[in-house]
Amino acid sequence: MRTFFCFVLPFICLHSKICKINNSSNLDLKQNWTLVFNDNYTQDWTKSWTLDGLIATVENSKEGMHFKAGSEAYNDAHHAVLWTKDSYRGDVKIEFDYIKTDDENRFVNILFIQATGDEEGVHEKDISKWKKKREIPAMREYFENMNTFHISYAAFGNKGDGFYYVRARRYPIAQGQPFNSILVQPNYDRQGFFEKGKKYHITAIKTKDTLSFKMENDGNVETFQWDISKVKPIQEGRIGIRHMYRRSAIYKNFKIYTR
Repeated sequence: MRTFFCFVLPFICLHSKICKINNSSNLDLKQNWTLVFNDNYTQDWTKSWTLDGLIATVENSKEGMHFKAGSEAYNDAHHAVLWTKDSYRGDVKIEFDYIKTDDENRFVNILFIQATGDEEGVHEKDISKWKKKREIPAMREYFENMNTFHISYAAFGNKGDGFYYVRARRYPIAQGQPFNSILVQPNYDRQGFFEKGKKYHITAIKTKDTLSFKMENDGNVETFQWDISKVKPIQEGRIGIRHMYRRSAIYKNFKIYTR
């Protein structure tokens, strides 16, 4: 039986609807980061990435990489995940440009930060060793069997009422627990809305104590932060992008920094 401890202290924002990172300048000082991965997504994506899912499509052009999950809702085979071929250790900063190209007001995109297998059964630490199990990329294969941080972005609820949010989770789920038991508080509900066709610059940072996500568009900035100082730490792993069925977007200028 898997044992997983997750103790979370909520981050309290007293002065604004959108929580700003008070120490963001300390997290994102350029001189403290070393660029270790840089893909402008205009060339062959298979040189640096691998794909979970047999139905998804990935197309490179001068505009960037157009990543499309399958078109059939509620069919797990139509999910898709792109993984970096390399793993990254310690503090990480991830940056990329994102343009939503679908018309969905349901389902989510996910950024996985430092994913490894939980080393139970066939789920080896190196997730490439059990890639075949993820040819149909059902969500449970990830949250039950991986150590990783998850940030939902350009994310909608599944009811089709347009409810949107930004949320963080820490996998794996403890045996017998509900999916929401892996939430890292707080939830940012009805915050972080991504409009179709607009370019957003994304910056996500994971340090020993803090997880953050920033979206910028035409001078507008929204920043979200989670205290992970009491969450079981993650030291290394691959970076991934997940699209649920029917979701698609163009990505460009994907960069990873470590320190």
